Amino acid sequence: MYLFLNDVSGSEVLVILLFILIFFGSKSIPGIARTMGRTIRQIQDATNDIQTEIKKSTSEYKKDLNLEGIFKETAEEIRRPLDQMVDDVEHSVKYTPKPKTTIEVKPEEPIITESTTEVVDVTPTETTETNPNTEEKI
Repeated sequence: MYLFLNDVSGSEVLVILLFILIFFGSKSIPGIARTMGRTIRQIQDATNDIQTEIKKSTSEYKKDLNLEGIFKETAEEIRRPLDQMVDDVEHSVKYTPKPKTTIEVKPEEPIITESTTEVVDVTPTETTETNPNTEEKI
């Protein structure tokens, strides 16, 4: 109701009241004012009833949906992998490798092939190569 009164100035209100006085007469103005007051009050009561009904129904839906439980479950589902990653990072930072142990390697025994009775030696031998241009050993 107050929205349209922002655009109406004082002189315009006087013109409206003068028009009502002329059109309806001085005797019927109090009855009209009472009727309008009752109507406005009924409209306000109806809107308040609708608002309270909407609030009740939304609170019932909230209880039925258990939104807080859903929010907690979702937060836990998000938090769980993040906590795991934090634990992995902390474990990686605190990790100290074990000292390396030396492994003794036994020299391999010669392999005997079946096709010949020749013994093949698998142990590495030192080979030297010479550069043909400078005849130096590499």
